[in-house]
Amino acid sequence: MTSSAPRSDRPADPAAEVAPGLGGGFGPGQGPHPVSPLGDRLWSADFRLYFTARSVAMLGDTMLPVALSAGLLSYGYSVGDIGLVMAATTACFAGLVILGGVLADRFNVRAQMITADLVRVCSQSTAAFLFLTHRVRLWEVVVIAVVNGTAAAMFQPGVASTLVRVAADVQGANAVTRTAESVASLAGPALAGVLVGFASPGVVFAVHASTYLTSAVCLILLRLRPVPPRLSSAAVSFRADLAEGWREFRSRTWMWSVIVVWMVFMVCVIGPYTPLAAGRIIPEHGAGAYGLVNSALGGGTAVGALFALRIRAAHPLRAGSLALFVTALMPASVGLDLPVAAICGCVFVAGMGTAYWGVNWATSVQTQVPNDILNRIHAYEVAGSVAMVPVGQALAGPAASLFGAGHVLQAGGAVAVCVAVALLAVPAVRNLRRAPA
Repeated sequence: MTSSAPRSDRPADPAAEVAPGLGGGFGPGQGPHPVSPLGDRLWSADFRLYFTARSVAMLGDTMLPVALSAGLLSYGYSVGDIGLVMAATTACFAGLVILGGVLADRFNVRAQMITADLVRVCSQSTAAFLFLTHRVRLWEVVVIAVVNGTAAAMFQPGVASTLVRVAADVQGANAVTRTAESVASLAGPALAGVLVGFASPGVVFAVHASTYLTSAVCLILLRLRPVPPRLSSAAVSFRADLAEGWREFRSRTWMWSVIVVWMVFMVCVIGPYTPLAAGRIIPEHGAGAYGLVNSALGGGTAVGALFALRIRAAHPLRAGSLALFVTALMPASVGLDLPVAAICGCVFVAGMGTAYWGVNWATSVQTQVPNDILNRIHAYEVAGSVAMVPVGQALAGPAASLFGAGHVLQAGGAVAVCVAVALLAVPAVRNLRRAPA
């Protein structure tokens, strides 16, 4: 999971976002590559291609909000219109990602991911054309957002199963990918701001399209390990595949328990944090201070991912749950009106905790679940997490009006502690052992 969700295509992400098995989870021919020399275990040629595809695409995704906001505002559209476009993408992603997981397990997952990338090359190129030729109409931008969200839902389920086919060191692969995501979250908005300032939002959309093209080319060049053939799609109905995915998901107590608890975390902590923190920090300390706080979060996330690269606990979800205790510092520090420097320090530490949890969670999902159902399982856990973020964001305003933004954020800190306690209280989560390398 990411700081906002178990890893999504952002997202992704978010989280972007936005998720397990030592040995027993893989069928014949699905285990990791034979162990190669230590220096080659992570940075194989195929993993370098995968890492490039994900890193470049994530950089483009972090540039998009800046270009979209600046572009629409320059044409006289409102903040509400920007929210409508972003909500269209999120709603399509959350609503269709489970469908994407079923399709990925029934057909060729790499071809599905490449197709999704190429669709987004076209959609973002269209957006670039509209902005560069000054023919921007809101309904057209919403349609593009719908296409992007749908393509992301088709792409994201394949991320988990592709990583385990290109990386012998799954935790190391997750850690360095998460580090790249953190760097992108710092560099992307800054780069987009420069391009908007010196050129136009249309140029950013063109660059974003090129990141998806780079991702597609890298995926085309991958040489994936084969997996055992499944029954043909004609022999197994779509409904049966969907039901099997749900059955496999709910049969793993450690997995559905985490998702249920994480949904509470999204609604009560992550969802309200973004709008309420901005509403408290910017009026009092300025937009620059808010940017500094976000940079501290990104820096902490990068450091936490690097810790996960080195610290590999025998019980990964237990270790990750312990790390989640520090996430309480993020909303609590803002809710208590601490000085900006103190908030930055608290958010940095919280970012370390969420990243360490996220890498351990992703590694657990990818190594504990058989490859032939991994795409569907990953889709279920992503959908369960991402769907709750807008709920938390929508409830933040009414809750702040009733109780005060400070009290809501302080309550979010208390909920974060309760979330960590709840995860540790579930034996299936606490006792899950690391899959053998």
